[in-house]
Amino acid sequence: MAVLEFAHLTWEEVRDLDWTKAVAILPLGAVEAHGPHLPLATDVIIAETMARAAAARLAGRGYDAVLLPPLAYTAAEFAVGFPGTISLRPATVTALLVDLAQSLARHGLQVLAVANAHLDPAHVTAIEAAVAQNRRENGARIVFPDVTKRPWALRLTQEFQSGACHAGRYESSIVMAARPELVREAIRRSLPANPRSLSLAIRSGQTSFEEAGGPRAYFGSPADAGADEGARTIEILGAILEEAVLAELDR
Repeated sequence: MAVLEFAHLTWEEVRDLDWTKAVAILPLGAVEAHGPHLPLATDVIIAETMARAAAARLAGRGYDAVLLPPLAYTAAEFAVGFPGTISLRPATVTALLVDLAQSLARHGLQVLAVANAHLDPAHVTAIEAAVAQNRRENGARIVFPDVTKRPWALRLTQEFQSGACHAGRYESSIVMAARPELVREAIRRSLPANPRSLSLAIRSGQTSFEEAGGPRAYFGSPADAGADEGARTIEILGAILEEAVLAELDR
């Protein structure tokens, strides 16, 4: 089977797809500050690489993997204090995902997989609300492996598991592997490590990068990043999404 770009198909090509053997994949990220060295689209870039890695795996298992255009706008409250960050209301994100799943279901799609790379708690909660609402309203089933939780988190890097991973080694490595021309290398190499954990900050009630100890919108160690690590992480992310989709299809 094939990896297909949904927006590049004609309507007749979409009509002729066998949706019983197809999975739509939505890359989902945010436009927000990612340190002084990574682009605002970092989450979108990571989501797209995750989606493509999963699509290749699913195509190899006999499915048409249909890549939807990425959704780049969502709730990003932790970064709103930084120029360039765009944040939507969580309810808007939930409604958009539900509408998308129901629209695709009218074509016969059964599963919509979300390749998510944005970990703001308001955003994650909005996705979870969409999954629950869509289940009640019988749209295409939304598959959302939350990589911040077990068992998925345990497969990702040590920095990721520490929670000090926004624009640090974890994310910088992936962007270096996927879009190296967008990394400000001289700045990246000069940045001191910031070991403060965003996950601990969230649990303690802090609500912004500034409160959490990230005055330049990064956490972790960007200087230690490498493209090889990024490529390995992309494959892991693709495997996570593939496995979540297959588990849903087996139900």
